[in-house]
This record gives sequence, C-alpha cells and structure tokens, in this order.
Amino acid sequence: MTSAPALIELPAMTALPIHTHTKATPDYLASLNDEQRAAVEYDGQRGPLLVIAGAGSGKTKTLAHRVAHLAVQGADPQRILMLTFSRRAAAEMSRRVGLIINQVSSAPAAQRPPQFPWAGTFHGIGARLLRDYAERIGLHPAFTIHDRSDSEDLMAIVRHELEFSTTQQRFPTKSTCMAIYSRAVNSEQPLAEVLAQTFPWCAAWEADLKQLFANYVLAKQAQNVLDYDDLLLYWSQMAAEPAFAAELGARFDHVLVDEYQDTNRLQASILLALKRDGRGLTVVGDDAQSIYSFRAATVRNILDFPHHFSPPAQVTTLERNYRSTQPILDASNAVIGLAKERFTKNLWTDRTGSAKPRLVTVRDEADQARYVADQVLECRETGVPLKSQAVLFRTSSHSGALELELTRRNIPFVKFGGLKFLEAAHIKDVLSVLRWAENPRSRLAGFRVSTMLPGIGPVTATRLLDAMDAAHDPVVAMIGFTVPSAAAGDWATFVKHYVSLNRGESGWPGDVDSTVRWYESHLTRRYDDAVARKGDLVQLQRIAATYGTRERFLTEVTLDPPEATSDESGIPHRDEDYLILSTIHSAKGQEWQSVSVLNVVDGCIPSDLATGTCAEIEEERRLLYVAMTRAKDQLQLIVPQRFYVHQQSGFGDRHVYASPSRFISNKTMQLFESTEWPRPETTREATAGSRSTTRVDLAAKLKTMWK
Repeated sequence: MTSAPALIELPAMTALPIHTHTKATPDYLASLNDEQRAAVEYDGQRGPLLVIAGAGSGKTKTLAHRVAHLAVQGADPQRILMLTFSRRAAAEMSRRVGLIINQVSSAPAAQRPPQFPWAGTFHGIGARLLRDYAERIGLHPAFTIHDRSDSEDLMAIVRHELEFSTTQQRFPTKSTCMAIYSRAVNSEQPLAEVLAQTFPWCAAWEADLKQLFANYVLAKQAQNVLDYDDLLLYWSQMAAEPAFAAELGARFDHVLVDEYQDTNRLQASILLALKRDGRGLTVVGDDAQSIYSFRAATVRNILDFPHHFSPPAQVTTLERNYRSTQPILDASNAVIGLAKERFTKNLWTDRTGSAKPRLVTVRDEADQARYVADQVLECRETGVPLKSQAVLFRTSSHSGALELELTRRNIPFVKFGGLKFLEAAHIKDVLSVLRWAENPRSRLAGFRVSTMLPGIGPVTATRLLDAMDAAHDPVVAMIGFTVPSAAAGDWATFVKHYVSLNRGESGWPGDVDSTVRWYESHLTRRYDDAVARKGDLVQLQRIAATYGTRERFLTEVTLDPPEATSDESGIPHRDEDYLILSTIHSAKGQEWQSVSVLNVVDGCIPSDLATGTCAEIEEERRLLYVAMTRAKDQLQLIVPQRFYVHQQSGFGDRHVYASPSRFISNKTMQLFESTEWPRPETTREATAGSRSTTRVDLAAKLKTMWK
C-alpha cells in the first residue's frame, strides 16, 4: 500500500483583521461575533471576499447582515445580486435582510423595507437575464423551460428519430444520455473526459452521443424551449463575450453567493466573468461540506477561489459553532482534520456538554434497526419529540430494514425523497396545457396534452404537431385541424379552451383555474384515486395565485418545485409527530437534537462505489462530517458487523463481514463512547432464534416490497 500524501491545509493567509471595537458598534451588528462582524463590514471595493463558514457558525446570519449593512451604507438594493441554491433560501435571505434594515430605518414603520429583486437561484436569475437579452442572443423571449423529466422525454424522441433505440447493442437510456449531456455542460469538460471518468460503460458510443446531443439542441431551438442546463449555459456564453460581460457586470455593484462549495465550473465561470477584478464579489461556503460532485459541483471552486484574483481574495473564517456540543465538535473536527486539502478551521462552542458521541457496534442490519427504534423511543420518553430526531444514511436503500422495524412498532416517520410535485402525472398534465398555450411550438407539451384526449393517439397527435410546426400561425393550424370522429366532441371543447388560454382571455391566475375545471373530467377518467389528486390541483391553484403572470409561474414552479404530492408514500397524515429519515445529502443544512447515522462501515461510508480516486474518498469523508455536524446534543454512529447479501452472482445468499469506516481512526476513536448492542451479558441463546427468524422474514419482505 502506498503511503498517504502529506496533509495540505490552506491557511487563511489573507485573513481579515478582527475588530477591536474602537468605535461604537451599530445596534444591528451587536449580535455578531468578531469574525462575523469582520466579514459583514469588509469593504468590497478593496477586492473579493471569501467567508469560510464552518457548520453551525451562523453563515446565513452573517450573509444577511452583510447585505443589510451594504444597504444601510448606501448601496442600491436594485443593484445587489444574491445567488442561492433554492428559491426558499433566497426568500428567507431577503426576509432577514428586511428585518435587519427595519431596525435602523428612520422611515415610518408602515413603509416597506428596500426590496431586493435580484435575489434568487442561479437558474432563476439566469432565466430572468435570458429573457431580458433574448432577442440579442438569438432566443425568442417567450421561450418555455423543460424540467428534467421533459428534457429526458425530448432526448428520447431525438434518440428514437436517430434510430439509436433499435441498435443491436445496448445504447444508453434516455436518462443516462441526459445525465451525460448535463455533466458535460455543467463541468465544462469534453465529452470524452466525462465518459472516461463518470460513464466508462458508454465510452464506445462517443460519436453517436455527439450526434444525439447536437440534434437534441436543434430540437430545443426549433421548439423554442430551454432545459435547466441551458439557463446556465446561455448565461455563461453571454458572459464570455467581453461586451456582454461588461454590461452584465455593470448592472450589479455587489454579487453575493451562498453555498459556494456547491457550485459547478459553469457557475464559477459566470461569476468570474461578471466580476473579473473581484470588486464587490462575496462568496460564502465551507469546503468541508462539499458533497455534491454527482451534480457536477466541485470543491476546487472554493479551494482555488482566492487565487483567481491578484492580489488574492481576502479570507475570513467562522469557527464558532452555535449548534452542537463540544464533544460532538471534537469528534467532527478529528474526522475532517485528516482531509488531504482544506482551509484550516477548528470548530468550537460554548455548549460544553458532557456526553461523547457514541460509536455503537451491532451484529447486523436487523439489530441495527431494532437498536435505532429502541433509542428513538427512549429519547422520546426523555422529552425529545420525534421531529427533533433524525436517522441519516449514505444511500436511500440503507434504511429498508429500519423502515420495516418502525412500521412494525407503529413509529411514524417521513423519509426525505420520493416524488417531487412536478413528477406527479396529474400535475404534469395541467402544466403541459399551460406550457402549450404559452408556447404553441412545444411538441412535448402538445403531444402529452393531445394524446390525453379520448380518440387521439400518437399518429394523430404527430400529424397535428407537424401541421402546427409548418404553419406561420400554429394556433390557426390547430383550429383547422381535423381529428377522428370519436374525438370530435372532446377536441372541440379543448380547442375552445386552448384558444382562450393562448389569447389570455381569463387573465392570470384565471388561466390555471379554468384549466383545472376543464381537466377534472379527464382526471376522473384517467386515475382511480382522482379524489386524492384533486387536492394537489387545489394546491397548484393556490401556488399559481401567488405569481403575477403565467410566464413567471411556469418558470419558477419548474425551477424550484414544491416537494411532495399525494402520490408520495411515507408521509404520516394522522400523526402530528414523526421521525425523520434522510439521506445525508438531503440533510445538509438541517439540524436535530438527536442524530443516528446508519452503516458507518467501509463499503457504505465510504461507499464502495466511491473509492476509485482520492477525490472521491475525500468527498466521502466530508459526507460523514456533514452527517455528524447535524447533531445538537446526541450523536451516534452505528457499525453493523455483518450484512446479509441476497442472490449475489456466483455466491448466492451469504453473510459479508464489515469493518468500521476508515474515517474513524484509532486517534479519533478516543473521542467516542464505544459500546456494543445487545450488551455482552445478553446470551446468544436468548436472542438467536428471534434474530434468525427476523432475518429470514426481512429477506422475504425486501425481495417483494418493490413488486
């Protein structure tokens, strides 16, 4: 085995001086600690600022105070660009900034605080800018935006037209093709590199994939649609033009970016083009929480940020943690402290605490499930609600045994994941009608809606769309189109509704209300659980009413959809308290009083699929660190000693023995309370029968639960 490379720690070499408070502190800054205040008051005209914000260190508070401070000092809120990774985060940031400004405003209380219209996600801001500049960059201003599912469907259509679906060898599926395309765009890597590094089983199809992607781009342009990736790609390409870059950069005096460690190369290139000299640019993040490489995010963006500028960016580090007890932080610091490359920081807190995090060894996954259920109930009896407890895991499938055990014990739970709002078929039906009315040349929306009508099949739908494509006015072509007699009645009703939508006769949000009324008879015909789905349509109407225009609604609901629908399983409807189950990736940014982490063994953390390179292993280390730093008061890492593997090729059913995660070193071990469960005094004879029965029953259930 080769020796590990020397540890590289990136010091805060240009760290900001800490204030000594030689002048009076404004009241609205009084709640900040010295490091936070140094970041808030930094003069951005001196150059770019990088804030390394450790877990639980008040990152959002610091960023909100910096924006408010800029406004208080005279910056125009209309010229401040705030970029986040969710629309809710942007809304929360704006809300906090408004509250801070209200503390120091001399205006009447009834007067609204300054508005920050340029607060949003990268994709949302990109969509707005592309509409502003559409005619100057070859786009039609009325373009519509495909969500991921729609993009995959269009990719499938192009794939079929090129006859790649009929090849003798296994051509990548539509979702794989879309993933490859998206990875190449967002990582700014040549297709050959993306295939070699991430999709090696598809490397033989490089030439065909290039042809597929080229035709996919042509299909989007012909239909006047963009996908998610286009919103960044067009923005980046526009910013690469010096004249456009200067014009875009001049629109904003200050650009502030949250969660910078989660950006991909395309997003970083946009920022560096907007603010080439770095003046007015602030990025906030934590290299130790960079865990989204599967989305093409790269930790290199934050590690290399200071050196993109001359002189290098100023760096300040937030190390004081307001979430966890010190024993939890000690263990977390030790885990991340062995990272190969990182910014130097050591989290500390005033919350001393006495209990070390626990490292619990159990026999197998069945015992792990029973142990967690016992601990959850025990913790609840001490006054900790189920909602304040979480069980985290590396991969969604790792919670299968626990879900069965919780169900058996009648412990309600929510598992983060499942269907997104826009993935529900009935929601996509209604949105497709609105999208087709907004953009009559959208073949994907048109095909879905037309084939929804009784009597119209794929052949008729294709003839309709071809006629609309060939016509100067596609709506006129639709009105004059002849459908089979069996479809005539429903078709006439729909065309009347469509023309009304296209002309905007009902106004907004009347469009969505009339569409839901039109759709209700089709909902009952198409779905057995129509009553449950109607609740989602009511929710959609309520959401639509919060937007001023149809275009704005379709853009925002596509870029940042609501989370759950009536289709999603696992949401307790009768219990007001429930346990949280979540992948670690979904848990980032959250916190709970008690946290249990499943399967802290090699093969799971790190995943055996993510140990091919040093970079992958380092991200797995950061993943464990993120999981540990979600805990406020209680943390336990659970180590099953063996796993029961079913129907493994060449071996059949068998036990596989596991080793504790390589990230828990001998030095780190002393920072945990190590324990075994069941306790050693429990005899094998007393438990062997129940264990064996449970394992066999569990195996049978797991084999059939997804059928």
